[in-house]
Amino acid sequence: MRGEKPGEPGAKVRVLKPPAVRRGELIDCAQRLFLSQGYERTTINDVIVRAGLSKGAFYHYFRSKEDLLEAIAARFAEQSLAYVAGLRADRTSDALSSLNVMLAVGREWKREHIGELHAMFTTLLKPENAMLYQRIVEAVFAVLIPALAAIIERGEREGAFDAGDPRVAAETLLWLSNGRRAIIVEALAKAASDAGAAVDMVVRRLRAEEAIMDRILGLPPGSVKVIGSVDELTGMIVRWRESGQGARTFGGGPQVSESNR
Repeated sequence: MRGEKPGEPGAKVRVLKPPAVRRGELIDCAQRLFLSQGYERTTINDVIVRAGLSKGAFYHYFRSKEDLLEAIAARFAEQSLAYVAGLRADRTSDALSSLNVMLAVGREWKREHIGELHAMFTTLLKPENAMLYQRIVEAVFAVLIPALAAIIERGEREGAFDAGDPRVAAETLLWLSNGRRAIIVEALAKAASDAGAAVDMVVRRLRAEEAIMDRILGLPPGSVKVIGSVDELTGMIVRWRESGQGARTFGGGPQVSESNR
């Protein structure tokens, strides 16, 4: 059969895109598939078919599915870098104020992106996505640990903190926060029927974390502000519940925010 020439009816027009754009599209596609099907159940061929590329084009950018996983984790780490950059630029506050600003900025970001977080974490926290979740956490912590350690080290120099090794203290604080995962999952599930009970569960956990962080850093009780206000937390949980109801109402599957390309 004679091949169709450009300009003939039915001829496919190949769209040439910059390598960075094409690579970003593959990462977007893999991220959607990993979240909807699970990392273990998704094959390279699934990604190739969904992206509409040849195998040769895929292997030009990635050697394996593990490379895609690393790229997704790196994307989250890059987003964390932007968050950390603002904290490093502020040298006007004392260390404790900087730490509480770091926590407050994190809460604000969650409030602003609650819909995206609902769409992502209802799938990311499923058992079949444990590897993807763990790799993302490790990549983000690799960025956050040095930033938090720098704040703790500054607090030591100021005489406000008494934590010993700043990096070990930073690692301990971040993994303490990661340990709330099971409670958060349970609370968010409960929020669908009883938002008040969900808030109580999260408040108890976060108050306990605040007390532990104060002790690790050698601070008076009530110094570290993980939770902000109970009203603020209640608003976030109510919005989380509404996000879930919206997704069910409109029949939409999980939608994951993609990077700007």
